[in-house]
Amino acid sequence: MSVTKTRRVLSLSTLFPNAVQPRFGIFVAKSLEALQRDTHWDVTLVNPIGLPPVVFGHYRDLRDAAVDSQEFGLPVHRPTFRLIPKVGGRLNPASIARAVLPLVERLHREDPFDLIDAQFFYPDGPAAMVIADAVGLPFTVKARGADIHYWGSREYGRKALLDTAKAATGLLAVCEALAGDMASLGMERDKIAVHYTGLDRDLFRPLDHTGLRRTIAETYGYPYDPKDRLLVTVGALIERKGQGVVMKALGDLPDARLLLVGKGEEEDCLRKLAVELGIADRVHFLGSQPPSSLPPLLSAADAMVLPSSSEGLANAWIEALACGTPLVITDVGGAREVVQSPDAGVIVARTPRAVREGIHRVLDRPRDPQKVAQTVENFSWEANGKALAVYYDTLV
Repeated sequence: MSVTKTRRVLSLSTLFPNAVQPRFGIFVAKSLEALQRDTHWDVTLVNPIGLPPVVFGHYRDLRDAAVDSQEFGLPVHRPTFRLIPKVGGRLNPASIARAVLPLVERLHREDPFDLIDAQFFYPDGPAAMVIADAVGLPFTVKARGADIHYWGSREYGRKALLDTAKAATGLLAVCEALAGDMASLGMERDKIAVHYTGLDRDLFRPLDHTGLRRTIAETYGYPYDPKDRLLVTVGALIERKGQGVVMKALGDLPDARLLLVGKGEEEDCLRKLAVELGIADRVHFLGSQPPSSLPPLLSAADAMVLPSSSEGLANAWIEALACGTPLVITDVGGAREVVQSPDAGVIVARTPRAVREGIHRVLDRPRDPQKVAQTVENFSWEANGKALAVYYDTLV
């Protein structure tokens, strides 16, 4: 049964899946999909894709992926903007605004919007501020973690964040802790609402362990030993996620095997580190995995270990718990809003020793997967979409 649409939002997001990166920003896609499916808000998504003046390497694939389509139940527009890799960060908001504004003006003339929404604080937020001002609409910006912590540590980034926050009609944060960080940066706390992530509850649930570990070993090509303790780390292979810290902890866990799910710029360094530590036979790089492959991996694991240096509220935390798998995570972002009981796992310092001790604490206290899953029983994409609609209604 379709819902009657009475309001329209233009959502701007550099974080969104495309043909080259099908998992990139999947949480944005699922949230907006639920908003479109279950509420009175009609969503149009603009996903700007940055390309350098000379297109090379993986940018060729991104150029080919910059096509408009209908995805996740909503129209997706993919204009390109000029990007200077690695050093052009301060230029991106203005470049995005120049590339996107003519499209937004045309779409607004054809069927007017009520609200402009940015799904990431930088560079999306400052670009949305320019666009909203040009078309005379209120706008809102969502903070997710790295956008505040990384860009807020740079003088020009902090200024852009604060200027955007001041001009915005409303602000969102993925957890209370991040809202506090935004306020500490100088944003008005009363202007910030907390909007927790969602979860595909039909997909992420505890699966039977009988034969599961053997099947996973055969699928991903590593030796099966029923005595192994299985650890999983889900996240981009970047320094911030801390896979290297987990690997250093693994040296003193001779019965542990580590599955790394994700891709990223640190992969070569991590592979070399595994060899240097003498654990290459117990560390397995599984690459990026589709959502359907994650529940078996998470359900089979004894723990999901992710010692990040910064986070907002990681979807990987919620997905692991929903599969009955306890966490070993660091005290970042909304960690304390998720690990509120021993069933959910432990919070540790970001050192190999502390991570190792945290893994021992989880392994020494087996948990009922159903009780672990109950710790995130309030998370769903349906609830996420409906909460977003209620928040939008307060802005128009």
